[in-house]
Amino acid sequence: MSRDPNVDAPASKPAAGLYLVATPIGNLGDITRRAVDLLHGVDMIAAEDTRVARRLLSALGIAGKQITRYDDHAEDRDRDRLIEAVRDGQSVALISDAGMPLVADPGLKLVRAAHAAGIAVTAAPGASAALTALALSGLPSDRFLFQGFLPAKD
Repeated sequence: MSRDPNVDAPASKPAAGLYLVATPIGNLGDITRRAVDLLHGVDMIAAEDTRVARRLLSALGIAGKQITRYDDHAEDRDRDRLIEAVRDGQSVALISDAGMPLVADPGLKLVRAAHAAGIAVTAAPGASAALTALALSGLPSDRFLFQGFLPAKD
């Protein structure tokens, strides 16, 4: 059986832009190969919690990557700095602590700013807690509404 030469090909540097990269929800094996390649190749990673991001990158064997905080408390200057980095030709990945960025996570203002600036926004989809819960529930999945997660405390 012959191997596909593209399967183990080294990741190339992504084009300048904003990349929304889904991260695993509890099981490292759930991360996609495309997500790993993007995280290896981008110039900068914007993360909800840099400590969580560093643990993920370490587990994936990714070292020396510039990580910047981007969370619910991000200010206009934080967004402007990321937008300027892309305008300067850099590729920036936005990751959340678990799952797809922007699903009950920060990032909407950054994506809107990127669109307003004419910056390419691309997604590397992956694990989704909401869709996983729906699939496992046995509830009808042809129509549903996601209004956020239940509170962690009563």
